[in-house]
Amino acid sequence: MKPGHGEVLIAEGDVEVPEQEQELIDAFRRQLDEGMWAAVPTSAKGGRREAEIVKDFAQIPRDAERVIFFPRAAGGGR
Repeated sequence: MKPGHGEVLIAEGDVEVPEQEQELIDAFRRQLDEGMWAAVPTSAKGGRREAEIVKDFAQIPRDAERVIFFPRAAGGGR
């Protein structure tokens, strides 16, 4: 997702297909290299959405439907 733009599809594929998994890994890495944070939605409690920050593609659950990328706060460190 990009602020003010709603959701934008960056990449999609099947992690069980090696070529597609590599494309997903490459897209994930590009987003992090561009300074984005990555999070995997985990659950909704009482109408509140929650997500877990991930820093490596291997941390993403194999059954995750999406990864959300968002910009780091201004002046934030890695």
